[in-house]
Amino acid sequence: MSSSIGDYALLADLHTVALTSTDGSIDWLCLPRFDSDSVFAAILGTPDHGRWLMAPSQGTLTGRSYEPGTFVLRSSWSTPTGECEIVEFMPIDGDRADIVRSVRCTAGEVTIVHDLRLRPEYAASLPWVRREGEGQGDEGVTLVAIAGPDAYLLRGPALTAAGRRHEGSFTLTEGEEAVWDLTWSASYRPEPDPLDVPAALEETRTYWREWVGKASVHGHWSGAVERSLLVLRALTHVETGGIVAAPTTSLPEDPGGERNWDYRYCWLRDSALTLEALLAHGRTGIAHHWRDWLLRAVAGDPDDLQIMYGIAGERQLPERILDHLPGHLDSRPVRIGNGAVAQFQADVVGEVIIALDKLRRAGVDEDEFSWSLQRAMIDFAARHVDRKDQGLWEMRGDPHYFTHSRVMVWAALDRGVRAVSDFGLPGPVEEWARLREELRTEILTRGVHPVTGGFVQHYDTDEVDASLLQIPQTGFVPYDDPRMLMSVAQMEVELMHDGLLLRYRTNGTDGLSGDEYPFLACSFWLVEQYAFSGRVEEATALMDRLVDCGTDLGLLAEEYDPDGQRQMGNFPQAFSHLALVRAADALEDVAPTDRSPR
Repeated sequence: MSSSIGDYALLADLHTVALTSTDGSIDWLCLPRFDSDSVFAAILGTPDHGRWLMAPSQGTLTGRSYEPGTFVLRSSWSTPTGECEIVEFMPIDGDRADIVRSVRCTAGEVTIVHDLRLRPEYAASLPWVRREGEGQGDEGVTLVAIAGPDAYLLRGPALTAAGRRHEGSFTLTEGEEAVWDLTWSASYRPEPDPLDVPAALEETRTYWREWVGKASVHGHWSGAVERSLLVLRALTHVETGGIVAAPTTSLPEDPGGERNWDYRYCWLRDSALTLEALLAHGRTGIAHHWRDWLLRAVAGDPDDLQIMYGIAGERQLPERILDHLPGHLDSRPVRIGNGAVAQFQADVVGEVIIALDKLRRAGVDEDEFSWSLQRAMIDFAARHVDRKDQGLWEMRGDPHYFTHSRVMVWAALDRGVRAVSDFGLPGPVEEWARLREELRTEILTRGVHPVTGGFVQHYDTDEVDASLLQIPQTGFVPYDDPRMLMSVAQMEVELMHDGLLLRYRTNGTDGLSGDEYPFLACSFWLVEQYAFSGRVEEATALMDRLVDCGTDLGLLAEEYDPDGQRQMGNFPQAFSHLALVRAADALEDVAPTDRSPR
């Protein structure tokens, strides 16, 4: 059985990530991109589905942390005979993909054991493995594994074959160090040269620290905000500008159930919200990069607009099931690809147009194509203004007029009108303004419950939905509008679970069986709502609670199980981290803190 989701640390190189557990096992790795086939997939099954264990024999983890402002992981271990420190990182180098793991004995004597099981193609194949170099255990020995287009090279003290895995045992005394570097390359290209590990470590530290050092971060939750910004950067592909929702697939929302999805793709909504979080902290460069990605991804007929794309803008993301993987916590099916790509979600255009409006107001000029694309997207929203959709949460049941979606269509039209009036950009402003006002009247009539006076999830129900918390974020109504206050009161009664907020009641609306845990982003939205509606003390208490839900490394999954005190869902989740940033910003706006940062 793999470790709990929250026990994993993230290593990142701006192309992909590795997840390494508190047991010293890398249990998830896709090379060379986030959405490539995995070579380690033990997190979705057993060690024989691929992993790389490197840990001291009879060792106890005594502490771990990232070097400040980086994804360089340092772990301290104690054994009956000595102590050691392990350093792990993925070098920032666009021409290759490496994972470096080094161990130094700091006291006494320690024995480091390895269990390497390379399992390409989501553990559906075995590589052909050979040794290169001289000597048994010689530092010059390279383990070379080839599977179709992929080659994996392990350099360092040599491991030996043991059936379908490779193992090793190495004893170090105080002051001694050993280093291993696992490198991916295309199997049809020359083998990459050995990595200059000290130089790569310094370059990697420098990159992360310089990047986050240019972000404007302050206040009581500055530590959590900084780590969240780093996670958002880590989930952004350095070449394409595509932002993945999470680097994993099929980590369950409902253990043992079917709510298992592949999040290694670029949702327009999630990406737009990420862009807003980065813009709020001065990172306009990455926002410009994403706008260029958007132009490439959406190029063509706007009527073919999708809610998500591949990392380089790919449109075909067919969903299929990997029957040979038992799933995390025996949660089947394990899916790759995402069938929601074919859904119509009316809110997406609004999210994108809001983000690009903020980019424009941050001083980034439109180029010859960017406004044309935005105008086409607004026209798309106008042409489909009467169409029902699947909503923010990608419901797999019947389509409805979801109130949140209707507000986001209003927001797209509103920002279009403002682009014309405030920036002199061309567009059919009279038509957009007319539709905007008609839609506002409709929402305030059909999207508000006639008895309670609060907003409803969709026009055919009297239930609420946490997505309604995003309504005031668009400017549709203020945070203290009576309709919002009534909606919040209803959420507190119907959607609260141990002080955290569920997305909605899973009573058949989403077309799936099973249940789920509180969705962390929704609770962060509630912090923002509390803060801007005068409930600052409650907002602060909830914010503290949510930050404490994070792992020891400050990472957040999609959901949180308060009873089991564990992370659930894909991990780490961009939506959770960008919502943390927004919530912290809201609290700093209404009640600037001089408390010691967390």
